[in-house]
Amino acid sequence: MGKRPKSSRKGKKEWRANISTEDIEDFYDKTTKDALSGGSLADVPSDSLFFLDKSRDLSVKRKIEKNREKVLRCDSVLQRNPFIKAIPSSTQNKQKSKRKGKAVSTPVDEDAAQGNVKDESAHVSGVLDLWEEKEGVKAKIKKKPKTCIIPAVEVEHPGCSFNPHPESHQDALARAVADEMQKMYQHELGPQPIPLVVPGEAIDEEYKYFLEADADGTDDDENENQADGGDEDAEKSSQKTKRVTRVEFNRRARRKERLRIEAEDKKVKGLSKEIDSLPEIMEEIAKEDEEKHNRHLRRIVAKQERLKARPSRLGKYKFEPSPLQVLLTEEKTGSLRQLKGCCTLVRDRYKSLEKRGLIIPTKKGSRR
Repeated sequence: MGKRPKSSRKGKKEWRANISTEDIEDFYDKTTKDALSGGSLADVPSDSLFFLDKSRDLSVKRKIEKNREKVLRCDSVLQRNPFIKAIPSSTQNKQKSKRKGKAVSTPVDEDAAQGNVKDESAHVSGVLDLWEEKEGVKAKIKKKPKTCIIPAVEVEHPGCSFNPHPESHQDALARAVADEMQKMYQHELGPQPIPLVVPGEAIDEEYKYFLEADADGTDDDENENQADGGDEDAEKSSQKTKRVTRVEFNRRARRKERLRIEAEDKKVKGLSKEIDSLPEIMEEIAKEDEEKHNRHLRRIVAKQERLKARPSRLGKYKFEPSPLQVLLTEEKTGSLRQLKGCCTLVRDRYKSLEKRGLIIPTKKGSRR
């Protein structure tokens, strides 16, 4: 057999399948990136690509925080208003002082330097800046501690000593007796409690029937009275109302006008009298103001006196002062060694704390 003749390669059967075009696409992508970035790195000289870093070896994050200027939104809003000055953040000041170790002028400090010029114009115009900081010092609100009028350690009466003078001892005894008698009088003259049981006698069954009959009789009388009253109302309503004539209507209108004129005249006369007595009214007002002022001063003095004796009420129970520790005449020995021992120091300190308002007074607990 002879050789098969060669067919034309221009047909579809001679085409090559699955030819890769990745290298061409990569080339186009690379050229596009180089064109966008400013040129190929292969054509750039090495001097422009590499340099010697002589700065300190710091972390990237620290470098970014060092060069970046932090401005909060609240600060930017306050900086727009020339009358309000923004307070710099405390964290920024701490970071800058730690890193550089010295004060650095910030935009806020420049504004503060310019604010001195604005102060003069503000004082002249009468407008003051409430947010102003003087000499870079922040305005801090100092809380004033509440001073207690009652001292921490109170000196007792001289008659309470272990060897008191006879006169001072008698004064202390009289004071203690007066306190006890006042307690007794308050207990006796105070309001009586509601009794749980009402005293009385038992009622027999026979009397019960009579009481019920009396109650029924009173009810019948009330019903009869109500019925009589209803009949009278019906009779009155049945009567025909009298018709008002034109003459009566005019008489009423004239009387009403006369009363209105008399009321106006009376009002004018009263105003004229008040105008004539204006100096007297002014004197009365001045006297009333003086009385109010004196009353206010008396209240303040009375409140201070009450606070000296006992504190203001803090809880449910009031402060009850401890009784005066006075020795009886038989207990006086004249010597500290022969004095009878008693544990009152802890109780005295506890009462002192309650009296100064440092501890809330509680109910006295009874020992079982």
